[in-house]
Amino acid sequence: MTSEAIAAIRSSYGENRVITEDYDKELSAKCVNGTFVGARSGNTLVFRGIPFAKPPVGKLRWKAPEPVLPDDRVFEAYYNGKSPIQTEWKTEQASYYPQGEDCLYLNIWHSADDKTADKPVMVFFHGGSYGWGGTADPMYDGKNLVEKHPDIILVTVAYRIGLMGFTDLSYLKGGENYPDAPNLGLLDQIEALRWIQQNIANFGGNPYNVTVFGESAGGGSVSLLPVIPKAKGLFRRIIAQSGSVALTFSKDECKEFTRRLIRASRAKAVDDLLALSESELMTLNEKLNEYNNFPQRDGRLIPFDPYLPYRNGETSDIDILIGTNSDEMNYWIGEIGGLVPFRFSIPVKFENDMKVLNKSGKMRVELFFRSMSGHSMWKMAQFYNEMMFRLPAVAQAEGHSENGGSVYMYYWTVQSALPLRKACHAVELAYVFGNTEETLYTGQPADEALSDTVMELWTSFARSGKPAAKGLDWEPYQSQSRASMVLSKQPHIEHDILSRSRKLLMPLLPYMINPSYSTLDYNVPFVRKAIVKSLAVIAAVGGVTALAVTKLKNKK
Repeated sequence: MTSEAIAAIRSSYGENRVITEDYDKELSAKCVNGTFVGARSGNTLVFRGIPFAKPPVGKLRWKAPEPVLPDDRVFEAYYNGKSPIQTEWKTEQASYYPQGEDCLYLNIWHSADDKTADKPVMVFFHGGSYGWGGTADPMYDGKNLVEKHPDIILVTVAYRIGLMGFTDLSYLKGGENYPDAPNLGLLDQIEALRWIQQNIANFGGNPYNVTVFGESAGGGSVSLLPVIPKAKGLFRRIIAQSGSVALTFSKDECKEFTRRLIRASRAKAVDDLLALSESELMTLNEKLNEYNNFPQRDGRLIPFDPYLPYRNGETSDIDILIGTNSDEMNYWIGEIGGLVPFRFSIPVKFENDMKVLNKSGKMRVELFFRSMSGHSMWKMAQFYNEMMFRLPAVAQAEGHSENGGSVYMYYWTVQSALPLRKACHAVELAYVFGNTEETLYTGQPADEALSDTVMELWTSFARSGKPAAKGLDWEPYQSQSRASMVLSKQPHIEHDILSRSRKLLMPLLPYMINPSYSTLDYNVPFVRKAIVKSLAVIAAVGGVTALAVTKLKNKK
């Protein structure tokens, strides 16, 4: 991001106040927790910073969200609520907006001129590895989408992330009183959907025609919501972009974050953490943010096997649109500092994951590698494209369709102009929202014609459960035909994309390979070989003895 873009985001901050004087009734909507007055932008009305839950502060820190209280006052709805606590990061624009614990707010866009009632509602949950993101990100501004589709109401929702949203406190004294702490962000989303069900009709929306959609962690969220009984009846459809139930951790994987939290804070009990100020939490988060947890498969809110509800028909009443990008992993070339660190980090992750596979699993991976040419780094990247993104989406689609559910799949291939990124993670976002000038992931302005097509597909799905656009006939996904819409410069249907990869790697999904890297063991062959090579160079100039190199070579 440029310094000018950061300055613009920071300068957009303001605090919504109580209105005691006259106000324009045409710009207002009465809700259970007050009347909110928005602003007109072109042909669209936007309401920013509407609270959907009590502020999760004080005694409510690390507690499940509580409903808002009734209120008869009138409030401004001009400014975004604060971003959730997170580390500032160059590809997360909302991280530069003011942050705070009091972050449970949503934004609403609807047409100022189209007075039709019972409009379809699209509710967006942002991505960011469950540790970044917020509604202040200009990528998620809804004006362009609603201007082109005035019969749609768009809502964007903030939720607790990172330290405040996904922390297992059960290892601390008093932690038994915080059983929801590992999955608070999801509970926040559910509370937002409850608020929407109660109030969206006052904005012209239909509370019984709600589509939840999201990308990355947002795609994971909307994939998990159908398997959570508390969320039943709050939405009718989901659109999962580059996210699935695979983006979850086990309780054991979540433990490492808690261990680091205890060490960094020196807390022995939850009360010690409750005593921290907001600024102290922000400082603590700076130390921990790169080790964020994902939602926990706790067997309480999320099943130990999150694919199971899709396989046994529990989700069959939900319409699904789901897909991934052809080069998801290339996104992280930029995130970790370039091709060199990417080349050296991905083998460490890969060799750690190989440790848990049985002999048959390792053979499947070997056969997968043999089916490709090129550098091993790109083979590993493709392996993770499949295991963390595409195949989990396929598994959800299979289970859903085989039990009577309606599902459509896509495969995104339009590339970013950024070096080496190709069709990477998040590249489709500018197209989905019609914000074609947001070039953070695309590298150059997105093609407006393709953006129009994608918006038409997404919004038509929200209207009826069937994605449609002029000249495109999108065939539902079924296990027999495996149809996917390839979203290229010329969108078209293909059947059983990457079938060999699917057949080889699908049996490995129960291993739940995910982006967890906080417990990586660096005592793996790739690292040992790199050390040996380095020592050999040093030895050549007399830095170490040949004996030291020999010992390392022989170390198992």
